[in-house]
Amino acid sequence: MTVHTWTIVDMLEAARKTIDRITVFELRDAVERGAVVIDIRPQAQRAVEGTLPGALAIERNVLEWRLDPTSDARLAIAVDHDMEWIVICSEGYTSSLAAASLKQLGLHKATDLVGGYQALKSAGLLGVLTQAEHCVREAEAVAAH
Repeated sequence: MTVHTWTIVDMLEAARKTIDRITVFELRDAVERGAVVIDIRPQAQRAVEGTLPGALAIERNVLEWRLDPTSDARLAIAVDHDMEWIVICSEGYTSSLAAASLKQLGLHKATDLVGGYQALKSAGLLGVLTQAEHCVREAEAVAAH
């Protein structure tokens, strides 16, 4: 029996065929319609590169557990399979693999950001998420206390 082994490039290409990736210039509209941005970079990488205000930081190793609405370890915001999740990593490679994995869980609106955090930073759009509904709600809750 011949076993076909894939390269990481093969896996990346296959993953990207399953998702409709968005660009930094489409991100604001996605957030305005309710998309939630997930930053999957490890804490150490976020410490070096910078945080992404308004994104939920969920490291890659627990992503599926936190976003699957049927998981006992899900986030409160992960209420159904119709949530629009936009996954961001540093440069847009790992996020493609992660978004494809979320789609396998039935999260059919999962996608990722072309170029990742670095593309947002280069475009001067790191603040684009601060008006996200969940960010505004949390800021108001903090201000009320």
